[in-house]
Amino acid sequence: MTTSLRIDLNENIYLRDPQVTDLGRRLVAESVKLIDEIGFEQFTFKKLAQRIDSTEASLYRYFENKHRLLVYLVSWYWASLRFQIRFHTHNLAEPRQRLRLVLQILTRAHYDDPTTPLLDEAALYRVVVNEASKSYLTREVDEDNKAGLFREHKGLVADVAAIVEQIKPDYAYPHALASTLLEAARKQLFYAQHLPSLTDAKAQETTETDILAFLEGLAFGALC
Repeated sequence: MTTSLRIDLNENIYLRDPQVTDLGRRLVAESVKLIDEIGFEQFTFKKLAQRIDSTEASLYRYFENKHRLLVYLVSWYWASLRFQIRFHTHNLAEPRQRLRLVLQILTRAHYDDPTTPLLDEAALYRVVVNEASKSYLTREVDEDNKAGLFREHKGLVADVAAIVEQIKPDYAYPHALASTLLEAARKQLFYAQHLPSLTDAKAQETTETDILAFLEGLAFGALC
């Protein structure tokens, strides 16, 4: 996606790696912005082609359909988040400190990274919050899973679960807790913004703090 951070995703997601061409990189960057603006339901390759002054046929050389493009974007987000977590926690020996830092990273994920000008991470995070569930809530989820389309998400859950196991080796549900924390981090923000009666975090300046406090209570309440 950028010269500073290259993430290799499962080749089954795409027909041609969009990271290796200028058109592919523009396809990904502008699809994030367009989905953020109009939503996944209204998004089409025709609209994207018009936006980047290309053709639908050219875009279909990279992805067979818009669902595979969404899987790619969500997978890129999970892989990027996994990289951030590994980078920032590898020097922390105490697992409780590592888990706390993981939760802080999860609640800060909506900030844009100025070192990656081709990709609007803040817009990508909004896409993940609003649309990520649509990447796997399909009738083809089992076939997609066998093809490895959710590798990055499962890898991130495994990393967090490993920290949970270090904190409490006899805890019976490390993967369930890890996946719940990842889901809650984005779902609570969505609820705060759109369905406020479903959360105690409010859409205001303290939203990030509220969600972090909830995640810490959820994680360490289960582990203590």
